[in-house]
Amino acid sequence: MSWRKSITLRLTLLFAAASAMVLFAVGTVIGLAVEAHFEEQDRMELNGKLELIRHALLQVRVQADLDALPQHLDDALVGHHDLSVVVVTPANQKLFATSGADFPAPLLDERPASGKIGPGKLKTWEHGDQAYRGITVVIPTGMPGAAPFKVAVALNIGHHLAFMSAFQRILWGAVTLGILLTGLLGWGVTRREMAPVRNIAEVAKGMSAQQLHKRLPIESVPAELEDLASSFNEMLSRLEDSFRRLSEFSSDLAHELRTPISNLMTQTQVTISKARTADEYQDILYSNLEEYERLARMISDMLFLAKADNGLIIPRSEQVDLVAEVQALFEYYEAIAEEGGVTLALTGEGAIPGDKLMIRRAISNLLSNAIRYTPRGGSVKVNITRPGSGEIHLIVENTGATIPVEHLPRLFDRFYRVDPSRQKTAEGAGLGLAITKSILVAHHGAITASSSQGITRFLATFHTTPNAST
Repeated sequence: MSWRKSITLRLTLLFAAASAMVLFAVGTVIGLAVEAHFEEQDRMELNGKLELIRHALLQVRVQADLDALPQHLDDALVGHHDLSVVVVTPANQKLFATSGADFPAPLLDERPASGKIGPGKLKTWEHGDQAYRGITVVIPTGMPGAAPFKVAVALNIGHHLAFMSAFQRILWGAVTLGILLTGLLGWGVTRREMAPVRNIAEVAKGMSAQQLHKRLPIESVPAELEDLASSFNEMLSRLEDSFRRLSEFSSDLAHELRTPISNLMTQTQVTISKARTADEYQDILYSNLEEYERLARMISDMLFLAKADNGLIIPRSEQVDLVAEVQALFEYYEAIAEEGGVTLALTGEGAIPGDKLMIRRAISNLLSNAIRYTPRGGSVKVNITRPGSGEIHLIVENTGATIPVEHLPRLFDRFYRVDPSRQKTAEGAGLGLAITKSILVAHHGAITASSSQGITRFLATFHTTPNAST
């Protein structure tokens, strides 16, 4: 199997890539959500401490209260080892600072726009091997006319970062494992779902002339492959039908060639068995000539059909008057029709572009076939009509025995006869209708046959414009 062209590999990689994008997106959202949760938690704790400090500053009304404020804050914040607080006076002097309160200068120099405690912008920084998250606000005192104090509070978030680091390792490890598992699962599912395609390949590998009857079970394939399986089965049906027809054709061809050759051999053996007169030899040679002519016609017809099968028949385009062609053929078959007591009739008119000789041959084959199978007292009628849409119909009807409906689709097959017992030389080799169909197809036309109530009809469809298709 070529991995470069493997559908299974491609689908597996696409499935893994899609899963990776989804899992990475989910992991990122989860990580951001946890980080946002910690930040909100820190904000709530900082706001609580700021509210405490604000309450203490509002109690400062005289200088004595201000002098006692550092001790009061120190007592209020006892036990909060992760908390750092700095209170800066309007004169930019530190009134109170917890031990280890290392705030960056930009944070202390920042002048918040509002003195209200609220959801200000948190800032995160590192000092040494510790990390902090803090906020700066201005808080007024209870002293009349005094400027507000600047207060900075911060939390040591080292334990948060340690938790997030471990959480990220576990999260992305789980995401990586999930990608690998989904890729493996995708490979397994794809292999399983591609089984119908492998079945098609197996059937194709085992196909031979003796196995053309095999078909794929449509009910066992996915809906997406149903059209493919149906098309494959239809192809097998066509191949089986074509092979059957080819086998029958080969058998018929051998039979048709065997008859004249056997006649020639038998007649030659009888001739050379004893001495003959010159007249007798001449009669025998004339008889042999008829058989040779029959073989020559058959071979010529077979070559014509072989060219037609391979699209090598390219008709010339000239204006063909169908009435003139039918009338000329009536004159040719007039003696045969009168001998058989068959009347000929023509109605309608029309002209088409095409090869005159080929079209004349097609019409001749239809007339010859109709006259041959019309009983004495019957009639052969040719009707030329214009049904519209740039088409012309040439209809050849003859009275006689009704052809069973199961034979109609095969009338245009080579060497096919409704009555297999009819093998007379006068009836031809059974190629006339096949040649007629090939000529119609070469002219982008069509021909059909119908038979009912003692009337057999052949409908040939031509086009009034060159290269039109049906």
